[in-house]
Amino acid sequence: MAEGVARRSAVVRHPDGRSRCAWCGTDPLYVDYHDREWGVPLHEDRALFEMLCLEGAQAGLSWITVLRKREHYRRAFDGFDASRIARYTARRQAALLADPGIVRHRQKIAGFVANARALLALHDGGLTLDELVWSYGPRRRRARPRGPGQVPAETAESAALSRELRRRGFTFVGSTICYAFMQAVGIVDDHQARCFVARR
Repeated sequence: MAEGVARRSAVVRHPDGRSRCAWCGTDPLYVDYHDREWGVPLHEDRALFEMLCLEGAQAGLSWITVLRKREHYRRAFDGFDASRIARYTARRQAALLADPGIVRHRQKIAGFVANARALLALHDGGLTLDELVWSYGPRRRRARPRGPGQVPAETAESAALSRELRRRGFTFVGSTICYAFMQAVGIVDDHQARCFVARR
C-alpha cells in the first residue's frame, strides 16, 4: 500500500458515501491524494523524479508525513529541477538540513542530489526516467486486491527496478520503496476491488 500499512479492513466507507482503500484514513489531504493521484499513470520525468525522491524521503516514516511537507519540498528543492539540485554544494545541503519544512536527514538530502545527478546521466545517455521505470511494469495486470493481505510490499519487478536504479547511481531505492513508487505513479494499480476509484 502507499506506506506499507496493513489494515484489517480493505475499504472504509466515508461520509460522502464512497468506499475507499482503508490506508488513506480520513485526513482530507490523504483522501484527496488517494482519489486524484495514487495509481494514476504518470509519465513526466520531473514529476517521476519528484515522486522517486519523496518515496525515498518517506523511508522509516509514514507517507502522510511526507505528503504534508510536499509543497515545502517543492520550494526547498527548486521545483525538483534536477539540473539545479545536481549542483547543490555542501553548504546548500547543510542549509537544507536546518529546514524544518522537510525531513531533516543528512543522507536523504544527499540522496536527492545523487538522484539528480543520476537522472542527468540517464538523460545524457539518451534515456528518460519514464522509459526506464515503466519498462519494469508487470507484463500482466494482477486481479485487484480484495484485502490488505493481497497487496505485496515488494515484487520481482520492484526488486529488478531497484537493482537497475542502484546500478545507475540512484539512492534510497530499495525494492520496497520502488514498489511504493510503482503504486504511486500507476505502474501498478493496487486500489482495492471495492474502492470507488477502482470502479471509475
